[in-house]
Amino acid sequence: MRLEQAIRTVNARGEKAFIPYVMGGDGGIDRLPDILAFLERSGATAIEVGVPFSDPVADGPVIQEAGLRALADNISLKDVLEAIRIARQSTGVPIVVMTYLNPIFRFGIDTFLSTCREVGVDGLIIPDLPLEQSDQFFAGRNKQDIALVQLVSLTSPMERIEKLAAHSEGFLYAVTVNGTTGGQTNFGDSLEQHLAKVAQLSPVPVMAGFGISTPEHVRQLSTSVAGVIVGSKIVELLQQGDEATIEQLMAARLPDVTV
Repeated sequence: MRLEQAIRTVNARGEKAFIPYVMGGDGGIDRLPDILAFLERSGATAIEVGVPFSDPVADGPVIQEAGLRALADNISLKDVLEAIRIARQSTGVPIVVMTYLNPIFRFGIDTFLSTCREVGVDGLIIPDLPLEQSDQFFAGRNKQDIALVQLVSLTSPMERIEKLAAHSEGFLYAVTVNGTTGGQTNFGDSLEQHLAKVAQLSPVPVMAGFGISTPEHVRQLSTSVAGVIVGSKIVELLQQGDEATIEQLMAARLPDVTV
């Protein structure tokens, strides 16, 4: 799959993958294509685009607030997908849509999948879709090469992690905190060891995410895995118009770079 290949290509160059998250429609849906183009120029391996939803169970305060700002402008899943279609005229990196089941059901599952293919979506993250229901959810439907990314938590038993890894497509999302997204001051001493174990079990690249907000976090947590996903900090910096700090964060994925 294109998403997995993009990560492996970056790793083969001796670099770590970096996937920034943005909330579709935050600050206006018309901004999204320009934001995606900026993130690609800055070195994003792939980009995760969130869809505003009224009950985002995996999102912390920063991303919740971004979603509420987008919802106040009546931004829908359809709007986000249309903006991705426009962005594809100038943006080539893989795009992963992060959404919840309810917007997909309202859109229509088959229509959603066909639209994702048409606009150039490479992967999906659906936090409230359990592994056991995913086969039923996509049964008989043409998902083609759209990767369905699975998430593993710090409390997942190793047998469960192994099962999720075996079914994950594109990459395996290793959640680095117990709780929702948002910046952390520091991570537990055993986290790097945990990530190394997950990476050993996974046939697809492992990306660490949740709470990563500094260049030091990027370097620390990407040591044992393919790379990192940064969400809340990217959303916060985009709202502030601080592109330079975003570039510094992303530069930390490179070997021997001090920022």
